[in-house]
Amino acid sequence: MDFIEIKDVVKDYGKHRALDHVSMNIPEGCIYGLLGPNGAGKTSLIRIINQITKPDSGEILLNGVPMKPEDVRDMGYLPEERGLYKKMKVADQIMYLAQLKGMPRKEVEAEMKVWLERFELTDWRNKKIEALSKGMAQKVQFIATVIHRPKLLIFDEPFSGFDPVNAEILKREILRLRENGSTIIFSTHNMGSVEEVCEQISLINHSKVVLQGDVNKVRHHFKKHIYAVTVREGVLLPEPGMFTLEPDETHRPGDTSTYIRLNSGVNVKDVIACLNDRYELTGFHEILPSMHEVFIEAVNGAEKI
Repeated sequence: MDFIEIKDVVKDYGKHRALDHVSMNIPEGCIYGLLGPNGAGKTSLIRIINQITKPDSGEILLNGVPMKPEDVRDMGYLPEERGLYKKMKVADQIMYLAQLKGMPRKEVEAEMKVWLERFELTDWRNKKIEALSKGMAQKVQFIATVIHRPKLLIFDEPFSGFDPVNAEILKREILRLRENGSTIIFSTHNMGSVEEVCEQISLINHSKVVLQGDVNKVRHHFKKHIYAVTVREGVLLPEPGMFTLEPDETHRPGDTSTYIRLNSGVNVKDVIACLNDRYELTGFHEILPSMHEVFIEAVNGAEKI
């Protein structure tokens, strides 16, 4: 049984349809990517899961049972539009939000100590939020989101505003939360982070799901039969009937490989044998499309992997 089942959800705002018969199944203990450009419908779905709004039709099941208002206590939500009380002290802000989720004060204190140390915020616990940098304030909101150890975490553009170092720290913590049993919905339009943290995805465009599946299977489904080839010496030439050379712009910085595209129906083993006959082959591996490349192609059709 899936942890969350979203069944045929429709949501209209006046004449605008924000969600058009959206369905997806989210396994327990999974980091599930909710992808798409701004305005695609991701936030509308998140608001329904959080029970901020209701669907016009369809339903959402949690462990096979329709979601109830009290289920929100076992959720953590980090919205894209960050919001903390600027005049409150860091510790008071975390305490307030944790107690709203029903967490006992002593337990909050113990967990807060661990998290503030982990994010190097201990010296700031008695400072007002307005005294913090944007990145530090975002760390405080992250702590407030996860401190009560919710079974379901929803992160809406969690890396927004973070520098690369802090984004890496946050990514590490998200993976740690997954390892400790949380189910995570990771909403973003930044495809680069998807390959690093997400196991499964649903891609929404113009209110509809246009692509679903395991991230690796999705990338394999859209592969172009392009391979990176390296030889010890000599210049790789195209082989009529087997493969063509890809243009120079395919190259990555510092990459000495030559990129080839196999002709339709050609067997990889035959290509390797051909190359070994003519060159001293030192490298041969397939190049899978990035999730950004997958998205560009997927929005032109409807693919379910």
